[in-house]
Amino acid sequence: MMRIRREKELARERERDKDKERKKRGNRRYGQAKQKHSRKGILSCMTAVIVVAVLSILIVLAYRSKGQSAAIIGSAGIFAMILTVVGIVTGARGFREREKNYRTCKIGIGINSVVLLCLIAVFIRGIV
Repeated sequence: MMRIRREKELARERERDKDKERKKRGNRRYGQAKQKHSRKGILSCMTAVIVVAVLSILIVLAYRSKGQSAAIIGSAGIFAMILTVVGIVTGARGFREREKNYRTCKIGIGINSVVLLCLIAVFIRGIV
């Protein structure tokens, strides 16, 4: 009687161990480790967040000063353009890292590109 209980307990433990291993592996292919995000992709996303924050601050400053601080806001806008180019280049270099998840590279390049196009449009509109 005791022997049968012990065998049932061992079978349950083995089944729990198999379930733990399946959950640990997740939906990845057998034998592959979970991929980490590309470091340069993360840096590109952080650059995009910084640029968006700088632009929102510039918009608030321009609104509060009623358009009287054009030189300061313009120079900060050009600085933001340079940062977006750096973010795009950093995201592109992130694709060179092997065995990484490139989602952050794609997001960083996308956001930085949209912001750069918007800044170029504002700059051209200011000239014309």
